[in-house]
Amino acid sequence: MSKVKIIACSGIGKVFGLMARETALEITNELKPNETETVCLGHIVTGDADAKQKIEGYSCITIDGCPKHCAYKNATLAGGIVKARYKTVDQMKTHKGVDAGTATTLTDDGWKLIDELSKKICTKVDEIVKEDE
Repeated sequence: MSKVKIIACSGIGKVFGLMARETALEITNELKPNETETVCLGHIVTGDADAKQKIEGYSCITIDGCPKHCAYKNATLAGGIVKARYKTVDQMKTHKGVDAGTATTLTDDGWKLIDELSKKICTKVDEIVKEDE
């Protein structure tokens, strides 16, 4: 079984990018380490052969910070099969008024949002794993 690739926004300088990266790490390191792995968006963008080989033709989930969809667009361009895409800014829309933190540090509420989004994505990972069997 090939692991589902989790590709997160690099959004440096904004809390939404930090949320995307922390969500990807929570999923790949803690919640679904046997079913998922992360691939560096920077390597994908620069055309790194190893990164392209990891995602080309494989199931991917992208987590973007904003409507520019950099993770989604670049994963697709590199040949990844994006089976689900998420935006952390959408997570914030359902929690109006919550202070998630800054570009470098999440608040307790920010971590709660990460946990919530991670669980949602893990459900999708389970569906993809079952579908790919």
